[in-house]
Amino acid sequence: MWRTMLLFLIPLLLSNALQSIGQLVGSIFVGRALGVDALAAISAFFPLFFLLVSFAIGIGSGSSILIGQAYGAGNDERLKEIIGTTLTFTFLIGLLLAVVGGIFTWDVLRLIGTPDNIIGVSVHYARILFWSLPIMFLYLVYTTFLRGTGDSKTPFYTLVVSTVLNIAFLPLLIFGWLGLPKLGVYGAAYASVFSTVITFVLMLVYLRKTKHTLQFDASVWRHLKMDGGLLKLLLRLGIPSSVSMILVSLSEIAVISFVNSYGSDATAAYGAVNQVASYVQMPAISLSIAVSVFAAQSIGAGQLDRLKQVIRAGVVLNYIIGGLFILLVYVFSRGILSLFLTNENTLGIAHSLLMITLWSYLIFGHAQIMGATMRASGTVLWPMVFGIIAIWGVEVPVAYLLSHYSSLGIKGIWIGYPAAFIVSFALQVSYYRLSWKKKQIVRLVS
Repeated sequence: MWRTMLLFLIPLLLSNALQSIGQLVGSIFVGRALGVDALAAISAFFPLFFLLVSFAIGIGSGSSILIGQAYGAGNDERLKEIIGTTLTFTFLIGLLLAVVGGIFTWDVLRLIGTPDNIIGVSVHYARILFWSLPIMFLYLVYTTFLRGTGDSKTPFYTLVVSTVLNIAFLPLLIFGWLGLPKLGVYGAAYASVFSTVITFVLMLVYLRKTKHTLQFDASVWRHLKMDGGLLKLLLRLGIPSSVSMILVSLSEIAVISFVNSYGSDATAAYGAVNQVASYVQMPAISLSIAVSVFAAQSIGAGQLDRLKQVIRAGVVLNYIIGGLFILLVYVFSRGILSLFLTNENTLGIAHSLLMITLWSYLIFGHAQIMGATMRASGTVLWPMVFGIIAIWGVEVPVAYLLSHYSSLGIKGIWIGYPAAFIVSFALQVSYYRLSWKKKQIVRLVS
């Protein structure tokens, strides 16, 4: 199990690293070449964009449970039915959100208190990305399908292509090189859109050429009309995950509204730390995906005795790999932040945030692994409830109260994160030990 999980995990970690590198390079280009206000404009929009993407990620999470169990059971026809239904549904949702998001962008950014000096740029930037949501959703769920079968290499290869394309497009579109129009901060949005669309097309061609199990062929076309029973099951599994992620996104919108009250320097610091935190979270997120995939496959194959091995391997690797990541960031935090922050005040705010929150991502990882194991069996409601309690019962209130009614000021906002992680961990582990372990686990797909 250790060897199998590591072989799956390495491409997954590299995929997350590449994704973060693409975002990091974009922030470096924007922050250093265009200034703090441009970086703040992107940072102000990020929680709203993640809110909309969260639904697709949640549905993808639900489909990965079904994919993993069907793959473990060796049912190829069921795999194609799951793929067809999920693709059609996520495309339609992406189209709807693209329209709604484009219409109400200004109102939402104004509602969360986006500073006046950056709101116009944020709105324009947001609308460019909104119209890419249908294709972006398809790309996200297809990579989820692949990982559900235990294939983490193909998503890694496609992400290499996407990252290279994004980095190549950035200077061309931001600075107007090679005779292209000089788009400034909007060039970063167009670079993301173009790289995603091109990569998705190339991935489908690659799967077809290599005759991959999940290639988009005639059997998938037949199932694009959506299976009603399968869609109902997909929504039962996916909606709680979507709700959890949406509530996380809403909490980030609430948090950034607290941050925005301290000015655009604080908003830029928040965006910078999000970039660094994405690296720190990589082991936890990657391991939760790995644990979910192997747990689902074990359940699908009827090998329930493997679950303990899966959990043990995931938890130990979380503390080893996650601890190493966190240690490196603690040591080199100022140097990392200075890559895309030149203003000393902004750099100081960002550094204080990292120092307060970094260690708690180990606890976050452990909680994620326990939740992923339970979700792989179809137990999705209680992990969602625990997430809501941790975020809205702890993180947001703590951030608000400490930043508004204590001498900590903006530092009080950051304390909300470790407080929420600790509560989430306590709830997930308690439910796992006291209830889930005593339940009879059954396959969701035949």
